[in-house]
Amino acid sequence: MQSFPFKRTVVVGTTSSGKSTLAKKLADKFNLDFIELDALHWEPNWTEAPVDVFRARVEAAVRADRWVVAGNYHTVRDIIWPRAEAIIWLDYPLWTIVWQLTRRTFTRWWARELLWGTNRENLLIHFKLWSDDSLYHWLFKTYWRRKREYPTLFSQLEYTHLKIIQLKSPKEAGEWLRSVEQ
Repeated sequence: MQSFPFKRTVVVGTTSSGKSTLAKKLADKFNLDFIELDALHWEPNWTEAPVDVFRARVEAAVRADRWVVAGNYHTVRDIIWPRAEAIIWLDYPLWTIVWQLTRRTFTRWWARELLWGTNRENLLIHFKLWSDDSLYHWLFKTYWRRKREYPTLFSQLEYTHLKIIQLKSPKEAGEWLRSVEQ
């Protein structure tokens, strides 16, 4: 077993990589506040919160001493990353993410799962691959960009204080989570 010495951690990765799932498990295991950026970002009817409102919500959330944040929003990176001690990057293969996105979308749609207020998955929208509202469109638009972007960001001077934990598969993430202790 290895210890988990971080009080403030960020979990990043592409859409549907499992950021919220891993962050919630870490929060529960180590008694940390769980901060889900999607929950702070999305208003009813899938309306994005105004940037100033979103930033204020994030600022308030990360004032706590112990937390784990799930999410990638660049508009709040300057608030979160300087306060963080570690970043867990879920750097999974594209087809793993496509499968997870498909499974998650169908499950949420079938169960009529309530997401962030009054929002629910709309299956038809996600399969309109040309639409900016489709998570598949978003995945294909951002997947390779994130693979290039994160190593560059991690090497920037203002982020060299961060411990980077790169996990390459859900299996590796599960094994890593089981291996850490307080």
